[in-house]
Amino acid sequence: MATHLQIKPISMFKNYFKTAWRNLTKTRFYTLVNIIGLATGIAFTLVIAAYVWGELQVNAHLKNASQQYIIQSKWKDPNMGYDLTSVGPLAKQLKERYPNLVANYYRWDGITASISKGDKSFREGIQIGDSTMFSMYGFTLIHGNIATAFEEPYSVIISAEKAKKYFGKTDVVGQSLSIENFSGSRHDFLVAGVLDKAPKNSVTFLNDDNNNQIFISTNNLAYFGRNMDWLNTSIVSYVELQKGVLAQDLDKPMQYLLKQNAQAQVANNLTPYLVPLQKYYLQGNNGLVQKMVTALSLVAVFILLMAVINFINMAVSRSGTRMREIGIRKVLGGIKRQLVIQFLIESTLLVMVSTILAIIVYLLSRETFSTILGKPLPAFSEFPLYFVFFLLLLMVAVGLLAGIYPAFVLSSLKTVESLKGKLGAVKDRVVFRKSLVAFQFGTAIIVCISALIISQQVKLFFSQSLGYDKSYIVSAPLPRNWTPEGVRKMEQIRSEFAAMPQISNLALSFEIPDGGNSGSVGMYKPGTDSATAIPSALLMTDEYYAATYNIPLEAGEFFSKPGAFTDSFTLVINEAQCQAQGWKTPHEAIGKQLKFQSGGQPYTIAGVTKNFHFSSMQQAIQPLTFLHVGVTNTFRLFSFKLKPGNIGQTMDALQKKWATLMPGTPFEYTFMDDSLKRVYKSELQLEKASCLATILSLIIVLLGVLGLISLSIQKRTKEIGIRKILGSSVQGIIGLFVKEFLLVIALSAILACPLAYFLMNGWLSDYVYRVNITVQPFILTLGVLGCITAILIILQTSKTALANPVKSLRSE
Repeated sequence: MATHLQIKPISMFKNYFKTAWRNLTKTRFYTLVNIIGLATGIAFTLVIAAYVWGELQVNAHLKNASQQYIIQSKWKDPNMGYDLTSVGPLAKQLKERYPNLVANYYRWDGITASISKGDKSFREGIQIGDSTMFSMYGFTLIHGNIATAFEEPYSVIISAEKAKKYFGKTDVVGQSLSIENFSGSRHDFLVAGVLDKAPKNSVTFLNDDNNNQIFISTNNLAYFGRNMDWLNTSIVSYVELQKGVLAQDLDKPMQYLLKQNAQAQVANNLTPYLVPLQKYYLQGNNGLVQKMVTALSLVAVFILLMAVINFINMAVSRSGTRMREIGIRKVLGGIKRQLVIQFLIESTLLVMVSTILAIIVYLLSRETFSTILGKPLPAFSEFPLYFVFFLLLLMVAVGLLAGIYPAFVLSSLKTVESLKGKLGAVKDRVVFRKSLVAFQFGTAIIVCISALIISQQVKLFFSQSLGYDKSYIVSAPLPRNWTPEGVRKMEQIRSEFAAMPQISNLALSFEIPDGGNSGSVGMYKPGTDSATAIPSALLMTDEYYAATYNIPLEAGEFFSKPGAFTDSFTLVINEAQCQAQGWKTPHEAIGKQLKFQSGGQPYTIAGVTKNFHFSSMQQAIQPLTFLHVGVTNTFRLFSFKLKPGNIGQTMDALQKKWATLMPGTPFEYTFMDDSLKRVYKSELQLEKASCLATILSLIIVLLGVLGLISLSIQKRTKEIGIRKILGSSVQGIIGLFVKEFLLVIALSAILACPLAYFLMNGWLSDYVYRVNITVQPFILTLGVLGCITAILIILQTSKTALANPVKSLRSE
């Protein structure tokens, strides 16, 4: 008896699955439409889930991550300093002066330098940091001794990737790398350790500009001419708090240390604060990553809902074909619970097949999706074990959601009505179906309009309205020799490059227009109080910079005539600086003087440039002050203005000339468009993701239309025959179906368009310089969606509309 009771449920579920499979294979067209639609929605959901999971893992694997914070800076004027760095000694002083509050600290200074081994030479990012890096974060070495790796001077720790790059293997402890400093000299650094591959974190990978894999102790700061004193506000600093200590407990100690040690200008204008390291990555840079994660997650949910709605719509439309089946089952003794299970198993089986197909799509197209999203998506082997349960939960949840209507509504029909094929709530069913279709169209409209507006804004970032000409400009980092002799040598090399027939112009500078500058300075008129100084971004360039980037001059000249710079006490400002200092016109400012708040001799204004976008369009154009590299003796880059033509041949010629003029220095160039892409990386990711979401939502909507029209034609075949006999034209019959769906699109648009406007207006509000939302994206979206839907309907209905009406009348 016990055996019988155990076998019966197994046999019963086996029968359910057989029946479900038979029903799915019997209606292959609708099953295929459902599977493709569901697989599309689930595949996109998997992609976004993988992306979100990867973003949430940043910093998650650091030792004691929940107690660690990064010290951020809030300046009274944002131009006075960076928000993600702090005063050099602050973190260390907090640990030494307040050990009851701070358990550990770590600081680093990021630089780039030329590193070579034999004939291999590259410019690399270097992190000059405290030896506390290992004890604080739990990083491990695959070769070397953690306890002594940072003790010896002129020692270096490198990642396994860099070890293979320079040596071809990882066991390289005891070997050396030659590293150049900023005065142009070189010194061998002994490899003291090889770092094991660490998961992405905000310590070794603060942002895209600081992907550090080479680590040097602070014992070597003097070799690079660097420091971590109270005058340096550009040091990345972290603290680990004692258990039970809150971030706000350090507010007063930090302010006290600043008042006691920092300059008055810094202490009076800087408010340091702590940001949890676990939240920093998501919330940094105005929360761009958090916004990206949230936006994509919502889009994924809606696309998955659209796919589920397709299934529900199919079930609603095909309800008439299942009614007699339900009636016969009830007559033969079937109870409601069994019918519910049957329908739910059927929907879950379909979702299971769709999920398997979605997983295959993910595996085959992971690299493509990684390129679209701008982030490497993890392989399935990288996910934790609980991800399997997530997939199972997804299948069950979607299966239950998709099968809820046929399971609980159709199984509740009365036996007699079912046998007769009558459904009492026909009107409700039609309204429900059209509501679901309207939701699909509405979602597609919002996604499509958003994608078009995002694309317009991204195009603005790369347009000619930047205020300078970025076309055909290539920048390349230079070897550092920050001495008067080093500058003169670079100017001589500049002349030799400029003489090449492929080069239109060439500038030596510390910056290019990618948002990064040499910091902020205060500028004020002589004879006025220095407290009234206007914060200004400082740029260090030569006299060829404006001509190379085609930055228009409003008045005066850019330092001097080309090659004629002699006056070390001249500078150039932009319109924003001119207006901020109170001059009514740029011409009025020429010949006037400005002083640096830090002191020194006044500088004479030689020129005023037109405003141009040096940093992101999220910010208003700020006052700029240009100093000549011959005054500061600091430079980093050549900016080549290439002549139009065969760019490949031009770059080959540049490579050969570079090797002749600067042997041993790597020629690692970047086109200006690529530099701008780093500035607007999140926006470009969002643009690509929104375009992908638009394509997928349109596919799902049109699959739904395809299935629903096919079912509608089958149900109305007899009606079509009668209409033709009574004189209806083919165009009139096709118009019936087109009108039905275009009306749904119109109703969807009434609700979706205002919502799309509200959402995109909110997104654009983050940008000081933004496109205007016009009717063009709305008209284009509705026109394309309406035309594609109409074409799809016409293709499907024309065959039936053209058929012999006698055949249509015999169909029932």
